[in-house]
Amino acid sequence: MTARYAVYAVPGALPTEAPVARELRGLAEAWYAARPGITVDARRYGFHATLKAPMRLAAGRAFEELDAAVAALAAKREPVLVPGLRLAAMGGFRALLPTGTPQDAGRLADAVVRGLEPFRAPLSAAEIARRRPETLSPAQHDHLLRWGYPFVFEEFRFHMTLTDPVPAARAHEVDAALRAHFAPILGRDLPIASLAVLEEREPGAAFSVRSVHPLGAGESAR
Repeated sequence: MTARYAVYAVPGALPTEAPVARELRGLAEAWYAARPGITVDARRYGFHATLKAPMRLAAGRAFEELDAAVAALAAKREPVLVPGLRLAAMGGFRALLPTGTPQDAGRLADAVVRGLEPFRAPLSAAEIARRRPETLSPAQHDHLLRWGYPFVFEEFRFHMTLTDPVPAARAHEVDAALRAHFAPILGRDLPIASLAVLEEREPGAAFSVRSVHPLGAGESAR
């Protein structure tokens, strides 16, 4: 089966990143390990914020070309700051979001979506159906068909997923546990210093980091 690739912001992906980014990644990994029953999909995708959603490569394209394009794009962009981390519910699952709408993060996501579009294979009918297009707004539906993902450009919301959908009966318990676990980083600003390329080798496999490219550095770290 064809692999899929995604470009994510992965806090702490580089050992040189800010202490808060490395602390956050450690907290997220510990949370996933402690709550396996409500983090099945979250763990498979890994702790991240989506910039370019998982995609199959277009015909004639290779991973090495994609990776070089991500490195070049990262070299031209500066690190961004995600202000005031907070916990929030998004459609039933829980995530970390910034306070307000960070324009720099949105511009970075826009550049990644546009810049890497030549590498994306068109969605299959099954892939479109899995996105439940009947539930999307007209703008989201248009983005799905044009860009392969509904939540881009004006629909983009920077977020880092912490759970799968939480049953209503467990919402109070899970929310309290999240507040206690992530208390050390709530309200703090998070620097995003790199772009990570992740690979899903086959359907259902866990996403793994293939490469990490520092923003503004001009070279990749592997």
